[in-house]
Amino acid sequence: MTAQHPSLVGIDIRAEIERLRREKNVVILAHYYQKPELQDLADFVGDSLELSRKAAETDAEVIAFCGVKFMAEVAKILSPEKTVILPDMNAGCSLEDACPPARFKAFREAHPDHIALTYINCSTEVKALSDIIVTSSSAETILQQIPKDQKIIFGPDRHLGGYLSRKFNREMLLWPGVCIVHEAFSETELLKLKAQHPGAPIAAHPECPPTIVDHADYVGSTSGILNYAKAMTGDTLIVATEPHIIHQMQLAMPDKTFIGAPGGDGNCNCNICPYMALNTLEKLYISLRDLSPRIEIEEGLRLKAKHSLDRMLEMASGSVGKGDLGAK
Repeated sequence: MTAQHPSLVGIDIRAEIERLRREKNVVILAHYYQKPELQDLADFVGDSLELSRKAAETDAEVIAFCGVKFMAEVAKILSPEKTVILPDMNAGCSLEDACPPARFKAFREAHPDHIALTYINCSTEVKALSDIIVTSSSAETILQQIPKDQKIIFGPDRHLGGYLSRKFNREMLLWPGVCIVHEAFSETELLKLKAQHPGAPIAAHPECPPTIVDHADYVGSTSGILNYAKAMTGDTLIVATEPHIIHQMQLAMPDKTFIGAPGGDGNCNCNICPYMALNTLEKLYISLRDLSPRIEIEEGLRLKAKHSLDRMLEMASGSVGKGDLGAK
């Protein structure tokens, strides 16, 4: 167990969080991949874009985003008038790390006849360099609106891009980034688990490699997988995504059994996101107390990034894609 910070000894952390959220007019957001104790006290639990849009609709003056940095940045892009805080500014993302803005800019310049269709799991700077941002729920709908002869760069997740490319027979230049969590799932261990539960379907996130996705009965991300769990007729589901989403499944469906797909040799915790795990109740309290660390984005950069997000929202609202991929 991690030792409590000396300055917090004797403090009722949960009670203080409740007091500060009222006094400072805070909305607390928690991504599905956060620890259960953070999910349980949040005003909204969901995927990153869904949370940012809900926060923008509230009259809260402060957004406390229990997630990772790019998610909090999206909240700031959509709600520039609000103070946005992140409990731990080191809560990053392997996909964002894999796509440095300078390299992405050079790659774009080397392929001027391509448009950049970019997954939301990237930095504000990369969003500003992109034409259209996508989530895994909007990617199908948007991709089908792009002319077949238009060349496309898809980044930073090569597995999500590859999944879309295979499904729609669209050739795309794929940026070579991966999510370290979804990359960690083991096909061998998944097949062992399937053999132990022969009637159980598999729900997989499209950030997983093809060796996992190809065994899935449903491919979707956080919200999509949760909805699939609610709709399925069976009582057992194997879940191939970050396992903290199972907390919401168990709350909503206590009569069903949810089994997290194993990573590595089946005995590691490598399917738990180390970045998401950096956020804690203690850090949330400190960030509410100090209104720090804050997300700050230069206005010109924010507007450029917002343009690519706005294009996504406009194109995604035009129609509903075939087969829900979910929204990361």
